[in-house]
Amino acid sequence: MNPQKRHEIFSRLQAANPEPKTELEYSTPFELLAAVLLSAQATDKGVNLATRKLFPVANTPQAIAALGVEGVEHYIKTIGLFRSKAKHLVETAIILRDQYNSEVPADREALEQLPGVGRKTANVVLNTAFGQPTMAVDTHIFRVSNRTGIAPGKTVLEVEKKLLKHVPKEFMLNAHHWLILHGRYVCKARSPDCAHCSIVDLCDFKPKNL
Repeated sequence: MNPQKRHEIFSRLQAANPEPKTELEYSTPFELLAAVLLSAQATDKGVNLATRKLFPVANTPQAIAALGVEGVEHYIKTIGLFRSKAKHLVETAIILRDQYNSEVPADREALEQLPGVGRKTANVVLNTAFGQPTMAVDTHIFRVSNRTGIAPGKTVLEVEKKLLKHVPKEFMLNAHHWLILHGRYVCKARSPDCAHCSIVDLCDFKPKNL
């Protein structure tokens, strides 16, 4: 795929959704970090249902640490892997409380040292909470990048590096949101909705039903 096609793809995605947002509900960097930590192998909708109960009770590192693992479990038990996620969230809250004055660091290395926080979670927080031009490659972005030809790669890290290299700078801040939403609602895994896709004429994927 050439640079002109990539530019047109993101121009169209931007025109359709000028200010894309994460579907996770949050109001502070810590709430976002907590929500993303809870979202592994869970839907944003399911996480939001849980955090709507948790955050009014505890939405700061101090409050989460005080609530403890069993306390957090009570509010998030509808989410898959809730026991390990509760443990990681409380451990993370304690570290933020004790080492970072209860502030979420805007630094990848520091974020990745937190329990339950990997590269993807760190990228989401850096991009969404702090406005850094990172690329959090989840299953949707991995699929869309490969299927469309925007940034094909065999591994998540390879796709991430290609996206950082090839996405035009003017679109980089919001690119990860556009690609996630496109993969979630249009370029779906089992049945891509090519008939209603705004970039179908620019895509390398050749659907059989068109």
